Amino acid sequence: MKDKVRIGYIGLGKRGFAVLEKNFAMMEDVEVAALSDLSDERLSRMQTFLRENTSHDPYLTKDYHDILNDPTIDAVVIMIGWSGRPKIAMETMRAGKYAAVEVGCADTLDECFELVKTYEETGVPVMMLENCCYGRREMMVLNLVKKGLLGEVVHCSGGYHHNINEEDIYCNFENIDIPHYRLGQYITKNRENYPTHELGPLSKVLSINRGNRMVSLSSFASKSRGLKEYAVNRFGADSKWGKIDYKQGDIVTTVITCAGGETVVLTLDTNLPRSHYSRGFSIRGTKGMTNEDRMSVYFDGQTEDSFKNEEAMYEKYDHPLHAEYVKAGVKEGHGGMDWLVCRAFIESVKNGTNTPIDAYDTAAWMAVGPLSEMSINKGGAPMEFPDFTNGKWQNREPVVKCKYCLDEICEDKSVSVV
Repeated sequence: MKDKVRIGYIGLGKRGFAVLEKNFAMMEDVEVAALSDLSDERLSRMQTFLRENTSHDPYLTKDYHDILNDPTIDAVVIMIGWSGRPKIAMETMRAGKYAAVEVGCADTLDECFELVKTYEETGVPVMMLENCCYGRREMMVLNLVKKGLLGEVVHCSGGYHHNINEEDIYCNFENIDIPHYRLGQYITKNRENYPTHELGPLSKVLSINRGNRMVSLSSFASKSRGLKEYAVNRFGADSKWGKIDYKQGDIVTTVITCAGGETVVLTLDTNLPRSHYSRGFSIRGTKGMTNEDRMSVYFDGQTEDSFKNEEAMYEKYDHPLHAEYVKAGVKEGHGGMDWLVCRAFIESVKNGTNTPIDAYDTAAWMAVGPLSEMSINKGGAPMEFPDFTNGKWQNREPVVKCKYCLDEICEDKSVSVV
């Protein structure tokens, strides 16, 4: 087991900076050895932060291949915009280094197949840093399901309900030479482009790629009005942004069927006014249900109102990882789940094991983007969901039982959560 992991870090945009600043840079068993970005200003700003606030003193490079060719680096964290992540992940794996990629979809199905092929040829793990898999609510629900307290799961739903018009366009306006990658996607594509915050946790609840798999997908997009209207009202009809005809539908609904007979409904909802942020995380089982928007857990036959009873449920059914985490002191970053997903990756590198979110998970979740686009273009026609495991989902290798396991409920007091 490694005492310290040397990482190279590629991509220092808003999200990349925050994850490094609040998570990897603060871990005693991590050395931030190298930084790569195309911007001198970003590189300098992060180097200054690290020198002034930590013991890290990484070298800087605009060419990420310098990191891949560095034999002293154990793992690479890839935080560039959506397009290009699979390519760099595969190069990282071929260089013999663990790869971590930020959440998002692939541009094409071929990228997903190539990612799995690279993993199977090299044996080097790749992990999507899907932080919501480590959210307290999501992990409690996983605990309930694994204990059988919700019965047999029949249906799941979730969404990315988050009005981000201001972020998409205004941030882009502030950085006119560095276009916001999401905005570029909304101009050219119409798809479910951000499914993994809900699909990741739901996949673990449904044992996807370990006894179950997704078999078909159908997606439906509403007309596109919200982003255009926002741009016209904010900047004027004759402005650069007001003249664009955005391709992305305001609401995209995706229905997935699974080999076990379950259905999953995903909703992308980012361009229309709404009152609050929600991931709409909900599980329906034969013995009960959970509902994020009601902040509730309901068991069949329960007589008291379940509205806002989550805190009481945490007292009884909190996942062991979060029970320990709350006592130790939750870290910054989306309610603490950023820290946990980063720790899950680092612990895998230290121990030389596979990651809790593995290559098959990463490829399957990334595939929703191109599959949904194909379905929408065909009027919602069902698309066959590829079996990236090539049949191995029916009898996978044993689960890596560790503190951060997402396939079973594991306790490990030998490893500190912080």
